[in-house]
Amino acid sequence: MKHPVDVHVGKRVRHRRWMIGMTQQQLADKVGIKFQQIQKYETGMNRISASRLWDIADALGVSISFFFEGLGAEAPVIDEQMGDILADKEALMLVRSYYAIPEAQRRRLFDLAKVLSDAA
Repeated sequence: MKHPVDVHVGKRVRHRRWMIGMTQQQLADKVGIKFQQIQKYETGMNRISASRLWDIADALGVSISFFFEGLGAEAPVIDEQMGDILADKEALMLVRSYYAIPEAQRRRLFDLAKVLSDAA
């Protein structure tokens, strides 16, 4: 039986991998394992050891804490919403493009989007 924490961490691995446009094969190559193992991690079928999580975090350019963000009572709802949003190819392309913008310009774009959404 899958443990909810393993499922959450696996979803965060998949989420970050998608955000930076990396395939399961590319991540597996960087970590030194088979892509099938990445699939098992991302679904929560296999638990990720501490040392492997360290390697994955390094390969994805995040801290270990990234994988545990949002973990708590509200986590299933947040994960469902993120999964639905990121399943849409246009939304995923938009998010990737957003993070490709330099930080100062990205902040201004974010502020503009917030003003527009508040006015809608």
